[in-house]
Amino acid sequence: MADGQQSYRRLSLALLDSSLAIQEANEAFFRQFGGSPDDFRGRTLTELVDPSVQQWLLGQLSDLLAGGRDYFVSDIIAVGRGGVAFAASLTVARTSGRVPHASSILVTVLPALPEVPVAVDRGQRPMSPLEARILEELAAGTRTNALAQHLYMSRQAVEYHITRLLRLLNVPNRTALVSRAYSLGILKTGVWPPQVSPVCIRE
Repeated sequence: MADGQQSYRRLSLALLDSSLAIQEANEAFFRQFGGSPDDFRGRTLTELVDPSVQQWLLGQLSDLLAGGRDYFVSDIIAVGRGGVAFAASLTVARTSGRVPHASSILVTVLPALPEVPVAVDRGQRPMSPLEARILEELAAGTRTNALAQHLYMSRQAVEYHITRLLRLLNVPNRTALVSRAYSLGILKTGVWPPQVSPVCIRE
């Protein structure tokens, strides 16, 4: 029982209302994100994640509130005190209240374990400078059309390189790509704008 209580205290837990605002959270949550209860009360969960995943997370939460699902689990990039980004596993579940039509959302945040950059640890081919730039732009939330303009490339060429990055990290979409890049150490944490570690870039 004591072990279970210790595990509970280590989990970052928060309760959201139907407007997605934080109503309650435990001490581990405040430590993880760096602040006091007053700092977070009334803020939305989407404010605590990287801009590149905010719209996606809002869509998932809205679908959950609408009854489209009871819960979801996903890897995300969270943002702590001072804008420091960290990869984490997010579990969100809808809970029915005792009052009719009342509901709340329980959020669990589990930080990912740090890993050595994939290009060094697994011997995979490092990224080209262009691919590193594309990954950095995606992590910053840049859309494909804007990215093509920044790089003076066609949209199709940008999509080609994004597809290659998805295959390189074995992920299904761009949100998962950015999250995976942070968890593997490819993208540096605590840096804005996002920056790929030099050891992952082919000279």
